[in-house]
Amino acid sequence: MTGMATVSGDFDLTMDELRAVARFVAESAEAVLPTFEAARPEDPRPRTALAAAWEFVGGERRTRLQRVTALDAHRAARDAGSEAARLAARSAGDAAAAAYLHPMARATQVGHILRAPASAAHIAELATGAPEAAGRSIEAARHRATPVVVDVLRRYPPPPRAKNRVAELMCALDAALREPR
Repeated sequence: MTGMATVSGDFDLTMDELRAVARFVAESAEAVLPTFEAARPEDPRPRTALAAAWEFVGGERRTRLQRVTALDAHRAARDAGSEAARLAARSAGDAAAAAYLHPMARATQVGHILRAPASAAHIAELATGAPEAAGRSIEAARHRATPVVVDVLRRYPPPPRAKNRVAELMCALDAALREPR
């Protein structure tokens, strides 16, 4: 079911806009899911959450499936065993949860859009030991963000100042996406 159904709050978001955001987040999560699966091959929760995200992106209605699998993937993150695996599982949960991005003008909502690509950048940095790997990943995410994703992002205030490396990378991506192109 695609179309222009909206959710309202401080502003409106259409289902098509939510799908564009969910696609952006799911693409980031998909790229790093192997990091989690290498660490915890017996745990299907992040892959299940990512599949639920793709169902929504593909036109299915958002349902309890996205909510439940998002929470399950976040629980898997707690059991991950390494920072990279934890970030990868959390990214899959964020992809499923993106179907329920709230149209509230709160800076914390930006994390639902940008945390997965920022986590992917940090995973690249952890894997290589090179900060420039994170920069390349942030730049790739900037190029992947569609005009719809950027428009949705700009409805929210910038994220809170960084308290950890993923938050730093999220702030860097946010600033890059808010720049006029």
